Amino acid sequence: MKIGVIAGGGQFPLLFAQKAIQKGYEVVAVGFNSEADKDLAEQVSHFKWLYLGQVSKLVNFFKLHGVDQAVMLGTISKTNIFRDIRPDLKALAFIATTNRTHDDTILSSFANLLLKEGIQIKPSTFLLPELISPQGCWTKRKPDKAEKKDISQGWKLAKQIGKLDIGQCIVISNGTVLAVEAIDGTDATIKRGASLAAGNGAVVVKLSKPGQDLRFDLPASGCATIQTMVDSGATVLVLEANFSISFDREEMICLADRHGISIVALTHEETQ
Repeated sequence: MKIGVIAGGGQFPLLFAQKAIQKGYEVVAVGFNSEADKDLAEQVSHFKWLYLGQVSKLVNFFKLHGVDQAVMLGTISKTNIFRDIRPDLKALAFIATTNRTHDDTILSSFANLLLKEGIQIKPSTFLLPELISPQGCWTKRKPDKAEKKDISQGWKLAKQIGKLDIGQCIVISNGTVLAVEAIDGTDATIKRGASLAAGNGAVVVKLSKPGQDLRFDLPASGCATIQTMVDSGATVLVLEANFSISFDREEMICLADRHGISIVALTHEETQ
């Protein structure tokens, strides 16, 4: 069995590769320059560095090694899209036929392009279901009454910005939206928003987009998210149960408990 990995940044590609190898897969990976972890190249059977936009090289590399199924994992810094991209003819043709520039539309269209080349994109969690965020309050501290009101309001607003494909995260405090995620990413959004709360606490809501394609771009959190909240003074992290992933969950919870932060993973019904 062979599985291809299209790797961005973060630990997800490494975790997936390790699990796939344990399951008996031969892993063939491409990693994007300035994004993927260099350690990935040491763990997989075949590896190739690519720049964003080098679609033909990606397809040809996978075909050379007999890959007909793959996953898309990890983060891509959106700022790199503007400064570190080298589109080939196949990429330019793809861009010309893609009418919308929203993240999900591009990723779904790219998956369809690969399928036409005989490479099926599988859900990012199909070998790692344990990463999917379980429902419930994970921490010793539960949100207080004011925070629960912010959660309810923040959930609705986060879904709206998700529908517009602006981002997955907002920061809210006492009914006021302090920050909305854009091209700068989640950590920067938390820092911007919580700093405006002036020490009064802030609720971070990070959700999947309506109609989220579960094959890629699920909202992810980890210890770095909690540490950013600690440093910024945010007090509650809200995730979407079953539609988000969380890394190093036990360590996340320990860090949150140490600093009095609440982590809750809710369903849509619970917030209505």
